[in-house]
Amino acid sequence: MNRLLVTSLIVLLSVASMGCAQNPSQLMTVSSVDLQRYLGNWYEVARLPNRFQNHCAGEVTANYRQLETGDIQVINRCRDQQGGMDEAKGIGRIVDSRSNAKLEVSFVSLFGWNLFWGDYWILGLGNDYDYAVVGMPSRKYLWVLSRQPKITTDKWQLVERIVQASGYDPAKLLKTKQ
Repeated sequence: MNRLLVTSLIVLLSVASMGCAQNPSQLMTVSSVDLQRYLGNWYEVARLPNRFQNHCAGEVTANYRQLETGDIQVINRCRDQQGGMDEAKGIGRIVDSRSNAKLEVSFVSLFGWNLFWGDYWILGLGNDYDYAVVGMPSRKYLWVLSRQPKITTDKWQLVERIVQASGYDPAKLLKTKQ
């Protein structure tokens, strides 16, 4: 198993154990997500530091594609410290079909069954789907995604306001080298 996949398992196990640590209703998501507009390629422009991405030196991307089942194929990639590309494949599913803003993602499959699911909540989204802020009720993890490798200063200021309003500390964000 590759390193990103193994560390994704560790994260999902920790998330599962912390699921009740904080009332999820305290974390607000966007009111609506057009899933077809959300799918596609995203660049990670920032994240809260986490163990399962410590080996990522940069060029972090996520690709989302809808499957015939309605689930979402997730492919996360990063350039590792040795210069190679690391990849983790997972599956996502909508858990709030009214808004499409609350999803779960699993990177661990055993005999075709996904055993561990982690929250993937869309907390902020640009009007043109040009950036997204993704977190979870525990507030342990957060990612800032963009359709472009870099985000403008104006959009970054919007992102910081979303991050802070969601109960995260923007000063703790680690900007990603793209």
